[in-house]
Amino acid sequence: MDTNVNLAAPVGALSLLGTGFLVFVTAIVLVQSLIVRKRVRAKVVLVLMLVIAGVYLGAILIFSFASHEKELARGEEKHFCELDCHLAYTIASVRQSQTLGNQSSASGAYTVVTIKTRFDETTIAPWRGNGLLYPNNRVLTLIDAHGNRYRPSSQGGTSLTTPLRPGESYTTDVAFDLPINAKPAKLLINEGDWITHLVIGHENSPLHKKTEFRLDLDRPVARSAHDERLWIATLSPARTDGTIALRITNNV
Repeated sequence: MDTNVNLAAPVGALSLLGTGFLVFVTAIVLVQSLIVRKRVRAKVVLVLMLVIAGVYLGAILIFSFASHEKELARGEEKHFCELDCHLAYTIASVRQSQTLGNQSSASGAYTVVTIKTRFDETTIAPWRGNGLLYPNNRVLTLIDAHGNRYRPSSQGGTSLTTPLRPGESYTTDVAFDLPINAKPAKLLINEGDWITHLVIGHENSPLHKKTEFRLDLDRPVARSAHDERLWIATLSPARTDGTIALRITNNV
């Protein structure tokens, strides 16, 4: 199974929480020692705090160095590990078009990637039940053959943050506006929450290798897309709460 971690998600989460608690406690003791002018104790506590942080950072780097680059072919899944279940992502199709419905033409060509999201019911804990799972924020990056990176210009279909029950799935169309001479090569899907950069073994941690999808075009650039029924959701600027607003139009 290809996942976004190389350490079990519960272990990584508990390690982060435990280390954070230890650092918090030592910080309180350090402040109290400085207030009462116990300089020797303050130095010991400071050294202990640095040792805890250093050991944790070392663990992050060890798992990062032990990771490997992976490139998944069409149909292969990348699993995102939650505490008690997995969400599986795969590429359903890749196509190009110069227009999307009645929107303005791309500066080069739109590369539209259809992503399938599946709640793998075989990975849930026995006590979890059939409750909804709300996916975390996802960051999508298309990488061309020269290593240039692109962010999505619009989305259609079901939002990637739509909740699912075990066994459910949906598809999302994500469009990238690429220069005409750019050849799409890979797609990286990873988590957008900043805290994941501090989790041992997580794909977002420093120097950790990535698991990416290889993009193989289904058909060449089309001059028109008026024969396709598309729901296009244009990405609006991020709100102050970190969410993304979607403006939906039905283009037939």
